[in-house]
Amino acid sequence: MVLPDEHYMDLALEAAAAAGHAGDVPIGAVLVHEGEVLAVAGNRREQDDDPTAHAEILVLRQAGARLGSWRLCDCTLYVTLEPCPMCMGAAINARISRLCFATRDPKAGAAVSCYHLGTDERLNHRMLVTEGVRAWEASEMLSRFFASLRAGSREVWRPESQ
Repeated sequence: MVLPDEHYMDLALEAAAAAGHAGDVPIGAVLVHEGEVLAVAGNRREQDDDPTAHAEILVLRQAGARLGSWRLCDCTLYVTLEPCPMCMGAAINARISRLCFATRDPKAGAAVSCYHLGTDERLNHRMLVTEGVRAWEASEMLSRFFASLRAGSREVWRPESQ
């Protein structure tokens, strides 16, 4: 039986793989409200020539447009890699209730690794942070992507269907 967090992270992993095949770093995000998927996206920085086209930012924009509001209260953001400071700031400003990410980013992670923005009491909003859902799959996808770049290939590892 696939649990809800694993199910939504599987969707994020699919979006990450698609981003990797398109030449972007394979990071995917899904935004869910009360069991309904509002938005799914993978990184598009390379495709869009946009430094802000991170998967998290794209799903926040899509969900805001779909709901007609920038306030995304009671939503869970699923992402394959711990969000950077820009993405955590956007999630905080959008009033995301919960962040669930697969693997840590020791160089730029802003949820638990380098910063703790989602739980920082100095900020006006805090969120529940869950980590480690499908961590191996997300980490392996990123490792293989960067190894393939070093080898001059664009092959991206895809997780097996659950």
